[in-house]
Amino acid sequence: MPGAVTPGVATSGVATPGVATPGVATPEAIEASASMQPKSPRRSLPEGSFADIDWAHPWFAQHEARGRRWQQAALAGYARYLQELNADARAAGHRTGRGQALGFIAQDDLPEGASYEGHIAATGGVPTRHNLHDFFNALHWFAFPRIKATLNARQADAIDVLGVGPTRGGVRDALTLFDENAVLFASADPALTQALRDFDWRALFVAGRTKWDCACEVRMFGHALLEKLIAPYVACTAHAWVVDVPEIYFAWPRAQRNTYLDEVVSTSLAADGNLSGRSFAPLPVLGIPGWWAANEDPSFYDDTSVFRPGRRQRPR
Repeated sequence: MPGAVTPGVATSGVATPGVATPGVATPEAIEASASMQPKSPRRSLPEGSFADIDWAHPWFAQHEARGRRWQQAALAGYARYLQELNADARAAGHRTGRGQALGFIAQDDLPEGASYEGHIAATGGVPTRHNLHDFFNALHWFAFPRIKATLNARQADAIDVLGVGPTRGGVRDALTLFDENAVLFASADPALTQALRDFDWRALFVAGRTKWDCACEVRMFGHALLEKLIAPYVACTAHAWVVDVPEIYFAWPRAQRNTYLDEVVSTSLAADGNLSGRSFAPLPVLGIPGWWAANEDPSFYDDTSVFRPGRRQRPR
């Protein structure tokens, strides 16, 4: 079932017992006047980091075709980058949380006092900085548009009820955690799913190694997670949202799999009234078979500072 309850997983910005989990970034609101047609941006952040994307890494693979083109636009400058994003948005016809046409605006064009998510829901304009964090965020609006729209709608609804405030509350924390640090763990094998939930890393990654890509797989979603993986490190840990899929799923082409995940996950996210940090399972990203050369050696998983047993497997 999507969103399985997993002990030991914390909400955004809180240490996770049972797994090493780096802090998760959150969206910011920066003041200025609004416009859906971006003016020449007043501020441009350093572009050098865009050149650091190594498309050979498997975690970037789902975005490579569009990402390489956007990368070149970003290296050419902030205004050119926004033009490229908006051309793709017009062609795709995606919608944000309340049915507005998707577009991208300079961060400086977010009105003073407006919330980030509320502005997206109300106008369709996604405030976008000239940096990798927002680069990966924009890419996910195209990879999983329905999930992104659902996250935006739920965030905007919560803001309408509670306002922005100094704290988000449990549901908004979980929505932010999903947006920033989630992966989609698609599985047709209940034993592998249970191994993930039980922190049984040897069953998942060693004994179950040959089943990866034919009975389970991971799709990247969190844009802060992708930003962290520009410089990968062993302890980099995602929050996995479990999606049960039929066996035939693994015979489908990637585009069909993405469409299926987009529909199923967006539906479950919209309906989940108990969404919290416990809706996720921790997953050390570099443990995924085929994603990191060192994990070919089973001893890679002996590092209990990363592959921790979780509370249910600890001695009493």
